[in-house]
Amino acid sequence: MPTRASVKRYVRRQVLRAVYRADLRRPLDPDLAVYGAYWNRGVACNPAAIHAKARELVPHVRGLWVVSSRHRDRMPPGVPYVIEGSRPYWRAMATATYLVNNSSFPGGFTKRPGQRYLQTHHGTPLKTMGLDQRAYPALARTTDFDKILAHVGQWDASLSSNPHSTEVWDHVYPGGYERLDLGYPRNDVYFTATAEEIARVRAGLGIPEGQTALLYAPTHRDYRDGFVPDLDPRRLAGELGPEYVVLVRAHYFYGRSAGPAATGSARVLDVTGHPRIEELCLAADALITDYSSLTFDYACLDRPIVVHAPDWAAYRAVRGTYFDLLSGRPGDTPGPVTTTPAALADVFRTGEWRSPEAAALRTAFRARFCPYDDGRAAERVVRHFFAAPA
Repeated sequence: MPTRASVKRYVRRQVLRAVYRADLRRPLDPDLAVYGAYWNRGVACNPAAIHAKARELVPHVRGLWVVSSRHRDRMPPGVPYVIEGSRPYWRAMATATYLVNNSSFPGGFTKRPGQRYLQTHHGTPLKTMGLDQRAYPALARTTDFDKILAHVGQWDASLSSNPHSTEVWDHVYPGGYERLDLGYPRNDVYFTATAEEIARVRAGLGIPEGQTALLYAPTHRDYRDGFVPDLDPRRLAGELGPEYVVLVRAHYFYGRSAGPAATGSARVLDVTGHPRIEELCLAADALITDYSSLTFDYACLDRPIVVHAPDWAAYRAVRGTYFDLLSGRPGDTPGPVTTTPAALADVFRTGEWRSPEAAALRTAFRARFCPYDDGRAAERVVRHFFAAPA
């Protein structure tokens, strides 16, 4: 028998849907843009950079963010927002002319004629995405491919940061949308940040002047529960000595803390809860990663990247990848590769991480994956998307 609470929730949903259907008959607001990122986690990524530039270039367009109730504390002061599923949310989705997201809007909205939807995505694809996941049983069992295609059918434009991404999006998200090979707005800051700004970020994180900061940012594994790092940051910091500090950034799927992995050492900082990953990249002298799309963004900085990937075979078998990140071939591999904690420590102790060979790999990687990023991607996107006829 349904509980009183469940009945109330059902009635509320029905009322909101009825009001939403009525709102769909209201005129579109030509000056309203709705933004969302990472399934309603707050102001972030490409949509955040686009919103900031739109306020400068098209100030008549009002920006409104969608955020979940559990993440409303992430919203910066003064940034207008609505809570997903609320009455104001449905009114905004029914009447906004512009929709910008790096994932998807909640609740199954009805896209109206005259609305324009920009899908910015949130990374360069190394792992299989979209329809390509059908070949991997563990993914296929939990993925609604009809829902994916319905979502793609709403897009008017798809943003890309490199030719590889455009090629992948074309076949995993087939549709009639416009391809925008304009670069990633979230990466603009890597070209525009000043030395003074970077120094302020480092000081704010508690990185002493002259210390080498290593950002360890592993990605999510579909075959693991919780954050289980493939190295011990405390041990690495201890082996490298006092001139190093390790910043640990767990994937956002795991919450706002890296947990015990990032505690117990003064030279290990848990930066999982930091609101801007771009600032963490600016603060870091090198990146230690595995299969994270952050690798492609960090390459814009032309700073050392070390791939630490002890479970590459398992990752490829379960998730599938588009190229061999560990091959050592120019364009595929961004720097030294390690598969054991001892080898990782040696890469830094011997100086291999900033050797001419590592620099050559990084240059080829940047040429392949960062050709459109130059510090002006947000401007290009705003001028194109908001100027296009509705």
